[in-house]
Order: sequence, then structure tokens, then C-alpha cells
Amino acid sequence: MHDLIFKKSQVASLDIDAQKTFTPLCPHELPVPEGDQIASQLNAQAQYAQWRIGSKDAHSLKAVWISDDAHPPLSRLEAPHADCYWPPHAIPGSIGFDLLDELPVPSEYDYFVWKGIELDMHPYGACYHDLRETLSTGIIEFLQARGILAVIVGGLATDYCVKTTVLQLRRAGIAVFINLAATRGIQRKTTENAISEMRTAGGIVLQSSEELRPYIQN
Repeated sequence: MHDLIFKKSQVASLDIDAQKTFTPLCPHELPVPEGDQIASQLNAQAQYAQWRIGSKDAHSLKAVWISDDAHPPLSRLEAPHADCYWPPHAIPGSIGFDLLDELPVPSEYDYFVWKGIELDMHPYGACYHDLRETLSTGIIEFLQARGILAVIVGGLATDYCVKTTVLQLRRAGIAVFINLAATRGIQRKTTENAISEMRTAGGIVLQSSEELRPYIQN
């Protein structure tokens, strides 16, 4: 028996930026290998939770961090709310902005946030709009107000938005399960480092949703 056991009513499932922009369906944006293969596991982990929450990137083509010939992707950007350049992605109205087809639409979630709307902001974690983590998206407050003690996370990408969100939740004192079958990373090395960092912060890393059974009671 595990030391950490939660009632289903104390658990939320969080789909982090599970958008087509981060999959091979949008090869000219930010395609994460196999990013289009996580929806079934996101749906499976949600069955262990009373609450389902989600996030989306929502970016403008006029954002200050859009890469170009002079500023290639991942090159450093010295700005208060964006740390490097990225290709255009997650543009509202585009196919890339959409969630994966097998997922609910945003209005069917219990709570949903959009991030990165401002032209000068490119946050990674779903819990704050800014890199300094001073402007809350309301996720942590939503969890606290409902007595939610644990969150099961998946989404895209493991080594950026998923990792940052997990660390934010852990700093808020919330238990976190990371479902590796429901997430994919951009690069192998950064993904391995992210998993190690999440473990060090107290995140519980699982290979699939099936491993949630010993931790959650109805």
C-alpha cells in the first residue's frame, strides 16, 4: 500500500497545451514527435479525477518572441516576460490552436486557461501568465478552493510547459502525478532532465494511467 492515497474527489486531471500546434499535424509550427498520440491517455487519466482542467497557448503573429532569420528558434531574448525566440505557433483561428480531436472542447472542462495572449508574454507553466510567477491564471486557486490535493498531469511538451507546470504545482504544496504516456518531449536529453527535475521536486512519475490505481480511491 502506498503512503499517498487520495479520494477521487481530491484529485484533478490537467491537460497541458494538448494542441495540434505541438504535433506532427502542424509540421511548420512546433511539432513534438508523437505529440498526436497522447489523447487516449489524457482521457484515461481523467477517469481517476473528480475535476478536469486544461490549458492552451494562445499567441499572436505579432508577438515579440517570434523567430526570424536574425533570431533563430531557441536563441536568447532579453525581455521581462519572454526568454527566447520561437516559431509562430498556437495562433487563434488556426488548426494548430485546436486541442487534439479526441479531447473535450474547452467549454466542457471544469476550468480552462489560455496563456501567452499578450504580445510580450511567453509563459510555459499553466499556473502563471508571467515568467516571474506573479500573475496567477487561477489554476492553483481553483484547486485550493475545492480541496483538491493532487493533480494528474499530461500534455505538451514534457521538457517545457509540463515540467514548469509541475514545478509550480509542487511549490504550491500540491501532490502531482506525471503520466509519461500522456506527454511527449521535444528533445530526449531535455526530456530526461525534466523528468529528473520533476522527481526531485516530489512529483510522482508513472509510466501510464494504469499505475494510478493504488493511489486513488473512489
